[in-house]
Amino acid sequence: MKIVSILPAYNAEKTLLRTLDEIPFEYRQHIILVDDCSTDRTKSIAEEAGLTVFRHDVNRGYGANQKTCYLEALAIGADIVVLVHPDHQYNAGVILS
Repeated sequence: MKIVSILPAYNAEKTLLRTLDEIPFEYRQHIILVDDCSTDRTKSIAEEAGLTVFRHDVNRGYGANQKTCYLEALAIGADIVVLVHPDHQYNAGVILS
C-alpha cells in the first residue's frame, strides 16, 4: 500500500518543520506539499526538507489547495492519502495506522 501524506500550505514557514518532525515515520515516505501562493518561505523550506512541492501561481483558497493535493497524490499512485495541516493546527503525531 502506498501511503501519501499531503500538506495544503499557506504561509506555514513558522510551523512546517515542527509539523514534519511529528509525522510518524511510516507516513514520511511520500509527502506532497501544495503551496497556495504563500508570501513567506513555505515553498523553499519544503523543498529544503526534501518534500515534493507544487505551487499555485495565485491563491486559490483552501478547498482548491486540497483538491490539488489529492490529485497529485493520486497521480503518483496513492492507495491511502493522509491530510496533514502544516500550520500545526493539529498534532501530526496522532496519525494512526
